[in-house]
Amino acid sequence: MEKFTENIKKWSLVEEKLKSINEHTKKLRTIKNELNKDITQYMNENNLTNKKINLPAGEVRLIEKKEYGTLSFSYIELCLENIIADKEQIQFIINYLREQRDVSTVQELRLISK
Repeated sequence: MEKFTENIKKWSLVEEKLKSINEHTKKLRTIKNELNKDITQYMNENNLTNKKINLPAGEVRLIEKKEYGTLSFSYIELCLENIIADKEQIQFIINYLREQRDVSTVQELRLISK
């Protein structure tokens, strides 16, 4: 029982540290995104899109990448409406996909704040 109590205390400390780290990470990510926007805008306005910026950790380049939207059920339904006229068939497909998803149940501890 003593080890169990000790493990709960350790778990709680780790949970609090993770919460703090995640909050800090979120703030840093926001700052980074704002800086990225400003730097990208400056590079585009000053014709520096093909330039490399050397830093001690490596070089910074402006690149383009594709970002795809989520593959949600509402998106799938919208796409199906473009190719299938029968609404009942669309609902059948959506329901089938929902029912066939892999679902797993896991146990986890959760800290519920007072």
